[in-house]
Amino acid sequence: MQVTKSDNSPSNVNLLIKGDAIDLAPIKRHVLGHFVDSVKVPGFRAGKAPLEMVEKHANQQLLSDEFMEHALNDLLRKAVEDERLRAVGQPEVTLKKFVPFTELEFEAKLDVIGDVTLPNYKTIKIAKPKVDITAKEVNDVISGLQTRLSERGSVTREAKIGDELVIDFNGTDSDGKPVGGADGKDFPIIIGNNTFIPGFEDNLIGQKAGQTKIFSVTFPKDYGVAALQGAAVTFTVTIKSVSELKQPKVDDEFAKAAGAFTTVKELKDDIKKQVKSEKQFQAERAYENELIKRISDKSKVVIPGRLIEDELLRMEEEEKRNLTYRGTTWQEHLDQEKLTLEQHRDRHRPDAETRVKGGLVLSEISQKEGLEVTPEELEVRIQILKGQYQDPQMQEELNKPENRQDVANRLLTEKTIAKLVDYASK
Repeated sequence: MQVTKSDNSPSNVNLLIKGDAIDLAPIKRHVLGHFVDSVKVPGFRAGKAPLEMVEKHANQQLLSDEFMEHALNDLLRKAVEDERLRAVGQPEVTLKKFVPFTELEFEAKLDVIGDVTLPNYKTIKIAKPKVDITAKEVNDVISGLQTRLSERGSVTREAKIGDELVIDFNGTDSDGKPVGGADGKDFPIIIGNNTFIPGFEDNLIGQKAGQTKIFSVTFPKDYGVAALQGAAVTFTVTIKSVSELKQPKVDDEFAKAAGAFTTVKELKDDIKKQVKSEKQFQAERAYENELIKRISDKSKVVIPGRLIEDELLRMEEEEKRNLTYRGTTWQEHLDQEKLTLEQHRDRHRPDAETRVKGGLVLSEISQKEGLEVTPEELEVRIQILKGQYQDPQMQEELNKPENRQDVANRLLTEKTIAKLVDYASK
């Protein structure tokens, strides 16, 4: 096989591939093996005819088509391996010449990952974060438990701070159009807990069950949804009920009601443990992300545009799922942000590029460090994941090659990050 490589750009190459009879003979034998059982050859039982006779009696168009498919794939795969290319996506293939089963020439245009230049990542040091638990954090959890275990009594008086209301609400913009995610039915809210945007709960003070109030609230400039940052939304709120809460005293009986505890001390110790575990998890993820970012910022990677586009599509799908949970359609989301689909993608393109670059850098480091996932490690993780699903169909999904590969990739990423954390924290 002859391969001539030419570069169109740092992330796109042309391969001119020529295969002769020696290269094509094993492919032909393999393809003929697929026809042995289906082709009828006089004088031979099904599956017993020599390949030469099978070739003569086979449908020549079907044989040629299947041979071509296998030959193109096999020769291209070998050429990519020989040239040590990291190809992504589907190549553009142009057939140049084909003499049945003896000569094949074609050109393949491929997107490839260019060279990855890493910094001396072993010298990048970041102090590991320390996690402390404050008395306020524990008391906040206790307060939440008190609210959950409170006795609720319906009242006919005006609502005041500390009352629990059940409301229906919807929000509209300055043009009177519904705002996605700004509506709810039978929604419980405790005045004074500040779970809504600033100013919302204040407008409910003094309202009675059965009343409806219309008021406007301006969303904070740092609000999590970009389209609502600094936006003025008019809410129509119907009060369905007002309840007075009688919070229980924090004593041993309270601890028993809150869970498998006998004393308040046991309850608080468990809260400290749980809060610390959660904060530790978040701190470690933030630490890892910062470490990867620092290494990525110092790395040079030629990224094919196709990889960034694929990542943008994955990010969009993730965003669409989140919008579905909030009861907002994709088009409503674009309308709220006053963006076209292309403008939305352009806004998120830098994030997509950062994600892709980080992944390529980690992949390069894993190779440099000689890290790998053993079959035993993969099987253990697969079994753990299967244990998290009760549905047999979901468990079976994990047996599919593509899903097993995805799990293996995640395991390798975890190993690579662990190695980097070890270097950075010494």
